[in-house]
Amino acid sequence: MNVTYLAHPAEKVAPKLLGAVLTHETPEGTVSIAITETEAYSGTADPASHAYRGRTPRNAVMFGPAGHLYVYRSHGLHWCANIVTGTDGIASAVLIRAGRVVQGEDLARERRGANVESPRLARGPGNFCQALGITAEHNGTNLLTSDSVALSEGEPVPAALIRVGPRVGVSRAHDWQYRFYLAGDPTVSAYRLSPRAEQPGGA
Repeated sequence: MNVTYLAHPAEKVAPKLLGAVLTHETPEGTVSIAITETEAYSGTADPASHAYRGRTPRNAVMFGPAGHLYVYRSHGLHWCANIVTGTDGIASAVLIRAGRVVQGEDLARERRGANVESPRLARGPGNFCQALGITAEHNGTNLLTSDSVALSEGEPVPAALIRVGPRVGVSRAHDWQYRFYLAGDPTVSAYRLSPRAEQPGGA
């Protein structure tokens, strides 16, 4: 994986990240997860993006350069991981929503819970980070040069398996077709419309 691969708008990169692998090496062991679901967020042009209202200390990583990890806390409960894309200085990132553990399943299950079924270990962005061991300390990590957290190409995904749909759980621009996932894959999270989603006419 190289920066050129990621130096495009989020909605272009998001489907290409399906099948790519995120790996985290820790003293406890290594976990690798193949990505099966993503969502694109287009920065200041996207009402659902953290960067919609401009650059802040919290979202600064989203503004580039591409290949870095943007990590944030969702609802005060769990961490979410995004891969920064696009041009340096212009906010753009892809949220990793789900994946399939391909290495280190025992460690992932230790982090997630002994009774969690394999397809659910990294289903949902919070579970993905928990299984991989990603927290706030990894915000800003360069996934292309880091010794501990790395992004690599996985098995090619046939275009016929890629599905597109609206984003999950966002209240603004919820109908944008920026969610990409593998058809029929049991690790993909269920679609959920936010109860706060804006309705036509500004409701």
